This record gives sequence, structure tokens and C-alpha cells, in this order.
Amino acid sequence: MPKIAEIDDTPNPNAVKFTLWEPLTWGITRSYESAEQAQNDALACALFDIEHVSNVFYVDKWITVTQDGEADWPALVRLVAVPIRAAPAADEQSAATVAAATHDYADLSPADQQRLDAITLLLDEQIRPYLKNDGGDLHVIGLDGNQLSVHYQGACGTCPSSISGTLRSIKNLVKSIEPDIEVVAV
Repeated sequence: MPKIAEIDDTPNPNAVKFTLWEPLTWGITRSYESAEQAQNDALACALFDIEHVSNVFYVDKWITVTQDGEADWPALVRLVAVPIRAAPAADEQSAATVAAATHDYADLSPADQQRLDAITLLLDEQIRPYLKNDGGDLHVIGLDGNQLSVHYQGACGTCPSSISGTLRSIKNLVKSIEPDIEVVAV
């Protein structure tokens, strides 16, 4: 059972990040925007059963819980800490399990796959560390011609600065290697 090491506020006033001593997963991201999406995940279901929880995002040794803005954080933190502490720590997982959880872009041409790989590497190095530090992340949905679709996860999903400033930074960064690309948050 994971023990909570730290509880941190995020730039999103409706999200709190819990850092744990033991991992919940080994590199596999779990992101749920509703109880319906989380129906096969015991931890996420338990969190969504708590009034006002609106988003659950976790990977490795941290979990971000977002609320609907109607709850008092100190009281809500005490409630959500219970299922987090009760969750089983991740068992050893094989590389095949981690690989199976990654998104497959098989429908892309080799040239577009190379473009997407370069963009993903850039995001991995220059954007994701900051988003993860703030309790969120960015999932690349796909590349269609010159349109890159991304989806914010965790604290970033409803954070006002993600929708404006962070997206502008991502657009400018990606345009440094793909000048004609359009980045859309979905």
C-alpha cells in the first residue's frame, strides 16, 4: 500500500498532487475524466465515489486529483487520501506490459511517424517535465497533415494557464521544428 510522501498544490486551484513512496504503476499512465471512464480501475472508482472529484490522473509514484471547485481542499484531501493509501503498490511489470499501454500510430506514413517522433521527443524533453511537476501531463492524440492534436491530463486538464499560456508555448516550440504545424488541444 502506497504511503503518501508529499501533498502539493498545483497551478490549477482545483487540483492537488500526491507524491507517493511506492509506485502505483510502472510507466503506465492512467487518466480518467469521469467515473464511467474509470469503471475498470479500482483506485479511480474509489476516488470518483467521493463527492466533488472530477478527474483522476496517475503514473508511477504520483497521483493528481481534481475537484469540481465546490469542495474545501483540506477536507477533500483527507477523504481522497484514504483510497490512495489503500491502493496496492504496483507489482513488477514486464516491458511488454508497458509497451502494450503505449499508443500505436500505425496509420501514419513513415515520414509522418518520423515527424511525430521528433515532436514527441521535443515535448518529452522541454514540456512534459514541467507539466508532470505540476501534477499533469500531455498526451499526443495524433498528427493529421499539419495538425497536431494534444490532450492535457491531470491538473493541466482544467487549468486556465494550460489552455492559454502553456498551449502557446507548445505551439511556439513545435513550430521551431515544424513551422507550418497547427497545435490543437482537444
